[in-house]
Amino acid sequence: MMLPVFILLPVLGAFLAWLASAVNKTLPRWVALLVMLAGLAISAGMWWQVQDDIYFIGDRWLQTYELPWMPRFGISFSLALDGLSLLMLVLTFFLGALSVMVSWKEIKERSGFFHFNLLFVIGGIAGVFLTMDLFLFYFFWEVMLIPMYFLIGIWGHGNRLYAALKFFLFTQAGGLLMLLAILGLYFVHASATGTFTFSYFALLNTPMAVETGRWLMLGFLVAFIVKLPAFPFHTWLPDAHTEAPTAGSVILAGLLLKTGAYGILRFVIPIFPEASQFFATWVMLLGAIGILYGGKLAYAQTDFKRLVAYTSVSHMGFVLVGAFAFNPLAYQGVVMQMITHGISTGALFMIAGSLYERLHTRELEQMGGLWPALPKMGVVTMVFVMASLGLPGLGNFIAEFLILAGSWQAAPWITVAATAGLVVATIYSLRIMQKVFFGTSLREYKLPDLSLREMLMMAPLIAAIIWLGVYPQPVINVAQRAMPSVAVHSTK
Repeated sequence: MMLPVFILLPVLGAFLAWLASAVNKTLPRWVALLVMLAGLAISAGMWWQVQDDIYFIGDRWLQTYELPWMPRFGISFSLALDGLSLLMLVLTFFLGALSVMVSWKEIKERSGFFHFNLLFVIGGIAGVFLTMDLFLFYFFWEVMLIPMYFLIGIWGHGNRLYAALKFFLFTQAGGLLMLLAILGLYFVHASATGTFTFSYFALLNTPMAVETGRWLMLGFLVAFIVKLPAFPFHTWLPDAHTEAPTAGSVILAGLLLKTGAYGILRFVIPIFPEASQFFATWVMLLGAIGILYGGKLAYAQTDFKRLVAYTSVSHMGFVLVGAFAFNPLAYQGVVMQMITHGISTGALFMIAGSLYERLHTRELEQMGGLWPALPKMGVVTMVFVMASLGLPGLGNFIAEFLILAGSWQAAPWITVAATAGLVVATIYSLRIMQKVFFGTSLREYKLPDLSLREMLMMAPLIAAIIWLGVYPQPVINVAQRAMPSVAVHSTK
C-alpha cells in the first residue's frame, strides 16, 4: 500500500489545506509543508534502503501495486516503482516542500485555494511517475494541467491569463495527440492478441507493423516534447514562467518539464524501440538545435525570469540528445540532468522571486551593483549560475559530461553542436552575475539580505547540487536499475 500513499497524501492534504483556511489563513501553509515533508521522508527513506541490490524485485522493480478498476476495458489502478520513478518522487517532494516555503509570504490572498492547487499538482505529478496503466497515465497527465492553470491564472503577474491559456492549449493539444496514440496502441494490441488492455507491461511487447509503430510513437513523442519543451514547441514556456508566481515557476521548471523527459524514457523508447531508432538522429538534432537556440535567446533577454526560462529550453535539449543515443552513459546522464536541472533552475527562480520582492522589478537593466547590499544572495546566486554553466564539482557538469560522452558514440557531429551549447551557457550565465550583482549601481540600495527562511530554502539546494557534483554514485546506482528497458542498445 506504500505506492498509493505517494498520490493520496498530497491529494488529501490539498483538501485539508483548503478547509484549514476557514480556521486560520496561515494554517494551509503548515498543512502543505508537513504533507510535502512527509512525502519526502518516505521517498528518501526508500532511496536510502535501495542502495542495496537485495531490495529489487525481478532485477528491476522495487514495489508494484495493482487494483482492478474497469476490468471490462482492461483498465486497472496499476502502480510500480523502479529506480527512475523513485528518484523522480524524491525530487518531487523535495521541490514541493521548497515551493511551499518560497510562497510563505508571497501569497496573501486565497491561501487555502493556492495550497490546494499546489498539493494537487504534486499529486498529479506523483501519479505520472508511478502509474503503469496508460489510461491512468493520461488521467494523471491531465490532473497536472488544471491546478497549474489556476496557479498561473490567479496568482501570476501582469499578463497571467494569456500565459495560463497558452500553457493550457499547448499542453492540451499534445495530450490529445497522446490520447489518440494510446487508443491506437490499445486497439493494435487487441487486434494482435485478442486482449484489450492498457497495461504497460502487456503493451511493451505489442506486435505491430513498422509504419503503425512509427505513427503511434510520434503521437507520444510530440506530447512529451511539448511538455519538455523542445524547439520548436517551446514558446509557451517563457510566458508561463514570466507570469507565474515563484512557486509555480519552481514546480513548472523543476517537475512538470521532467514529466516530458520521464515519458520519453518510460514509454516512447521501451514501447517503440524500432521507431525510436528510426527517428533517433532527427530527435537528437532537434535537441542540439534547442540547446543552441535556447541559449541564444536566454542571452537576449532583459527579464530575469524569462532568461532563466530560456535556459530550461537549452538544458532540456541535452535530455533529447542523451535519451536517443541508446547508450548507458547517456541514459545515466539524462537522469542526472533531470535532477540537477530541477535543483539549479528551481533555485534561480527562487532567487528571481526574492529579488522581485525587494526591487519590484525583474528587469536586468534596472539592477546592477547589488553585491555590496546583498552579499549572501550574491554567493548563493553564484553557486547556481556556476551550476547552470556546468562548472566541474557541481551536479550539472556530471549530467552533461555523461550525456556528451554517451552521445559521441552515437552521433559525433550532433555531440559537437551540443558541446558548443556549453560555451553559450557560460555566456548567458555570467551575464546574470554581471547584470545583477556587478557593474554600476543605478541607485544606492539599502535592502535586506537573505532571511532565515530564505537561507533554510537555499541551504539544502546548495548541499544537493554540490553533493551530486562530488558524489553522484547513489543516483547512478539506483537509476541504472531502470536502464534495461530504456537503453535498448549499448551502441547505436
